[in-house]
Amino acid sequence: MKWRCTVCGYIYDPEIGDPDGDIPVGTQFEDLPDDWTCPVCGASKDLFEPLEE
Repeated sequence: MKWRCTVCGYIYDPEIGDPDGDIPVGTQFEDLPDDWTCPVCGASKDLFEPLEE
């Protein structure tokens, strides 16, 4: 499942991960570290919402 930042619209996609944040491909949103933030705007995980596919 993909997740969208409600602040800037960034989409976290587990199939891509977050290469700039050293998050490997295949990492589910729920498995991201608690202190992970949006790589675009710095929003915390609690400001993300799941995208219905």
